[in-house]
Order: sequence, then structure tokens, then C-alpha cells
Amino acid sequence: AQSVTQLDSQVSVSEGVLVLLRCNYSSSFSPYLFWYVQYPNQGLQLLLKYISGTALVKGINGFEAEFKKSETSFHLTKASAHVSDAAEYFCAVSDTVPETAGELNTNLLRC
Repeated sequence: AQSVTQLDSQVSVSEGVLVLLRCNYSSSFSPYLFWYVQYPNQGLQLLLKYISGTALVKGINGFEAEFKKSETSFHLTKASAHVSDAAEYFCAVSDTVPETAGELNTNLLRC
């Protein structure tokens, strides 16, 4: 069994400030972790994923996430927020590598 918990349901940040969206996971297996983004009036888009290897994963638009096995976390960060980053962000975990991961949770980011 696996699950994800996003610790902040809504995050408001000012332009140019560090963004942090927290995600903790639970998995019986070595997890595959994903962050998705949904911009207003658009479909769900893969932002980044951790499959194996380097713990720090770089994604699109300057976002990155770090896989920390000891803390069971996969927090999403961006060094400098931009108004165009306002969207819903979804963390997901899977024990396989599907095209779309099964267990989703959400954060709303307002800039």
C-alpha cells in the first residue's frame, strides 16, 4: 500500500520568494514519486518525477524536488516564484512507473 500527504492545502507567496510545497509519502516498496501541475483552464502536466538515482530532481520552469528516503519526503521547491506559477500542484506515488500515477494529493499555490 502507498499514499501521499501534502502538508499545505494552500500556499501564498510573493513574487521572487522561495516556494516550498511539502509532500510526504508512505510505500511498502521503493517508491516512484511524481509532481504534477495544473494551470488554470489547462490539463494536468507532469512537472518532474523520481524513479531512481540522483535524489535531487530538476523539472520544468525551475522547479525541483529532493527525494529523502529517511524522511519519506519529496518536497517541491522553486528558488524564485513567478505569478505564472499560480496553479494546483499534485504529488503522487506509485510502486510501478505508470503513465499517470494513481494516488494524487493537491496543493494550491497562489502568487
